[in-house]
This record gives sequence, C-alpha cells and structure tokens, in this order.
Amino acid sequence: MSDIRGRFVWYESMTRDVQAAIAFYRAVIGWNTQSWTGMGEPYYMFANGEAVLAGLMQMPPEAEMPPHWLGYIGTPDVKATTARAEALGAKVWVKLMEIPTVGTFSVIQDPQGAFFAAYSPVNPPAGPAKPADVGEMAWHELATTDIDSAFAFYSELFGWEKKAAHDMGPAGIYQVFGLPSFDLGGIYKKPAEMPAPPNWMFYVRVADLEATVEKVKANGGAITLEPHDVPGGGRIAMCTDPQGAAFALLGSAAGR
Repeated sequence: MSDIRGRFVWYESMTRDVQAAIAFYRAVIGWNTQSWTGMGEPYYMFANGEAVLAGLMQMPPEAEMPPHWLGYIGTPDVKATTARAEALGAKVWVKLMEIPTVGTFSVIQDPQGAFFAAYSPVNPPAGPAKPADVGEMAWHELATTDIDSAFAFYSELFGWEKKAAHDMGPAGIYQVFGLPSFDLGGIYKKPAEMPAPPNWMFYVRVADLEATVEKVKANGGAITLEPHDVPGGGRIAMCTDPQGAAFALLGSAAGR
C-alpha cells in the first residue's frame, strides 16, 4: 500500500439533502449513483461511468458546519498519521473509524483550520497516480493562513513536495504541490476578504467549462468566480451547489 501515501483517494459530499445533491451533480457533471448497504442504511456514492469516486453523507440538523466537500488522503498507516497530525498541532474530530471491508479513516482539522480525512482503504487504487479524466477530481486547492506552515504539515504527513511557485502579484505566491512524478494541487494564502475559514477546494475536470457553468446556474447552483484562464493552460470557475457546498470546475483554456 506504500504508493497510496499522499494521494487523494476518496471524496465525500457532506450535505443537508442527499437526494437533491444526487440530482444536482447528475445534471451538472453527469455522475451516476450507486448505493452500498454494508452498514445497514444505504450509503450513496457518485460514480463517473463505472468508476466510483465519492460518497454522500447526510449532515445532522444540529451540525454547525455548512455543507461542504471532504477529501480523503491516502496513508498506509492511518493510526500513525493521525497521531503525528495531533503532535503537529492538528485537531482530530473522528479518530480511527473502521468500516469493515472498506477501510479506516480519521477526520482531522489542520493547524490552520482546514478539514481533511486520512484514509487507509482495504482495497487501494491500483497503479500510479495519473492525470484526471473528464468527470474526475483533477485539482486540490488549499486556501490557508500560512502557506509555509501548511505545506510543512502536509509534507510531513504525506510526503508532498513543492513544485512550481507562481507569483500572483498582490495575491501572493501560489505554491503547487505534489508527489515526485505528479502535481496534485496548489496552496495559497486566503485573502482577508474571503469569508470562509481555511478550506480545501476540489476541481472537477469537464469537457466544456462554459456549458457546465450554465448547467450549474440552471440547476440551482451559483457561480462564485466566473470562468477565466489560469497559468498552465487551464480555465476554471468556482461554484456552490444548491445546499451551499463549494466546488470548482476545470476545463481547457479558451481557444484550446
């Protein structure tokens, strides 16, 4: 399982309306759904064709946190990773929850405040990490209060390396991170005017960005950052689903 370390291997939509979330992402991204009853109650999952990539969890009514997406980062030893995260100043919200035949995970809040899960699946994804296909999560972006401290934390836990650093002018440095042969995402300093606390944003690769943006609007979502080109040949837009969970879209730059 050594090659799983540092890879994003699962995602979960924490939502207040599972069926509405299913309908929205089916219409916007084209995901279909599957269900699993290994724990008694049905657990719904998003699939891109036959490839299952994410789950959906109903948030309890009393939950103070708004709907959001949670990323699961692979580790061969979730117990050791969780203990090390605590030693580095993180807060553990769910410690070593085991799901029989599936895997063991912990839900952790990093020292700057962003949430993620450390995960040791029973059946890890085969083969090396590779660029995402259409309909898959293609980029992982951390908005934080301290780029260097955040990178040091995740690098210690998951072996991430610094890649390209883009100078965004007044917005500061955008630090790309990844595994030795594969870029995973970027880290940037959260602007003071951003109302949300430090957080992870996940980008879905789409074939037609503009058309997908229109589907977001038509199905009750909102666009928080209009489509625009970014360094590296991509074109992005940031969105929220009808329950308010943030996600982003990644397509090809205009003219490509």
